Amino acid sequence: MRYEIQYFCISHQGNRRPNNQDNFICNNLFKPIDNTFAEPLIGKTNNDMPRLFGVFDGLGGEACGEIASYIAAETASQFDLSGDIHSRLYDFCIVANDRICQYSEENAVGTMGTTAAMLAFSPDDIYLCNIGDTKIFSFSGKSLEQISVDHVVTSAYGMKPPLSQDLGIPPTEMIIDPYIVKGRYNDGDIYLICSDGLTDMVDVGEIQRVLRKNKPAQALDALLEKALQSGGKDNITMIILKLKRRKAPFWKRKAYAGASEEDSTTEEIMIPEGTE
Repeated sequence: MRYEIQYFCISHQGNRRPNNQDNFICNNLFKPIDNTFAEPLIGKTNNDMPRLFGVFDGLGGEACGEIASYIAAETASQFDLSGDIHSRLYDFCIVANDRICQYSEENAVGTMGTTAAMLAFSPDDIYLCNIGDTKIFSFSGKSLEQISVDHVVTSAYGMKPPLSQDLGIPPTEMIIDPYIVKGRYNDGDIYLICSDGLTDMVDVGEIQRVLRKNKPAQALDALLEKALQSGGKDNITMIILKLKRRKAPFWKRKAYAGASEEDSTTEEIMIPEGTE
């Protein structure tokens, strides 16, 4: 089935951070390391070939986090997803992790890393891949559901839990284990990928209300404004994706006009589960 993928992306520095350590991959575009990219990136593409969208939230010292997320985004822009997409997403995590570790070693950086939360659309399926706590949500039109898995460790009550996984872990310390799952998508599906600059400032219930009441472009602006008004303590990066079924050419629709009900098929909506 042919689909149009509408994308709405923004990466904002926030109110308090001296620089923007977030980055993204959106229709093969990513944020230059010396650019705040505060203006929305809005456009559309299709599912004729694999398409990758994702958010990367840098960790470590101010410049180091920015560099780690940039390395991940640049690696994603160059990565070939043809073939087994599940395996290719895992390969991406290994390659990005190695490149970040190499930069850290060559530049004597003690702590450096990034989260990664990505959706890849093939002509038939959707693949989710995440490591860290950057979140991916599915919005049905009524309810918002987190479909990514947070890689965090137990912490004291009231404290934000530290990460148990990220890109930038030396292989001698730990073998990274990204969460990867395959699902299906349908006409009208909406997905939100966002850094914790949004989810730490705006609760899930309010995000759901904004998505329910607004079209994606307006929702992007409204969510950014709410995060900033609530303090904007961290960088804020969001990608909203909407799937729209593309109509067949007139001659093709005419040829199918005489098909019987038995010839028709109905696709089931399958949302990736929280666990494999």
